[in-house]
Amino acid sequence: MFFELSSLVLALLIFGTLFAATAAGLAVGHRMHAHAKHLSEPFAVIQAALLGIVGLLLAFGLSLAVGRYENRRANVVSETNAIGTTYLRAQTLHEPVRSASLARLRRYTDTTIRLSEQVPGSDGARRAAADGHRIQRDLWGLAGRLLSAAPQDTAPRLYVQSLNEMIDLQTARIAGLGNRVPTAVLVLEVLGAVAALSLLAAYLAFMGRGSLIVVLAASLVALLLLVTFDLDRPTRGLIQVPDKPLVELRADMALPPAASAPAGRAP
Repeated sequence: MFFELSSLVLALLIFGTLFAATAAGLAVGHRMHAHAKHLSEPFAVIQAALLGIVGLLLAFGLSLAVGRYENRRANVVSETNAIGTTYLRAQTLHEPVRSASLARLRRYTDTTIRLSEQVPGSDGARRAAADGHRIQRDLWGLAGRLLSAAPQDTAPRLYVQSLNEMIDLQTARIAGLGNRVPTAVLVLEVLGAVAALSLLAAYLAFMGRGSLIVVLAASLVALLLLVTFDLDRPTRGLIQVPDKPLVELRADMALPPAASAPAGRAP
């Protein structure tokens, strides 16, 4: 539900909802000012308990979002290393498999970078993933042909090992991009924040205290919610998963291969 919204709309929704709840609490508190003597103690207990629960919810949601963000960053580095290792080992293969594999690995890196720039689950992301799968099949076919012709050679066997790891890591990366904080947790955080801030605002209002503190509290909670939501939007929020390792790897691939082709041709 929240993932489809733009960052601006999401920020307006969160801040608008929390400030509206705070304003409503202040209005109710001013009307109940005459009953402050009888309601102050129960209100204080309820709002203190609710604030504690909401604090736990916010911490829980933020930890979930941070964990997923760190996993996505780690997946990018792991996949980059796997592609780089596969590219280096492909240079040790016999021609013509060597040149064909190197060219496909360059294209595969391009599709992987494209995947980093697309919204998970969108048509662009599905097309990038499909292009990557087609290149994977081509690479595996070339590797299988070389391995069946020379099953005892070390270079093809090492290459197949790294190629298999590269394929597995893209599957893990795509799954990680789609692994978001459950919507129920986010909705519960927003509803809890609305209830806690409205009660806090009402309590401060009918006690005759200033409203600045509750406005600051609403701003802080809104910022925490926005960061939690933004961490869960890897390609469209303000906090994005960097694809710099893949871009740097692709730049290295534009250079001539470091290793020369082995003498002779593939069996």
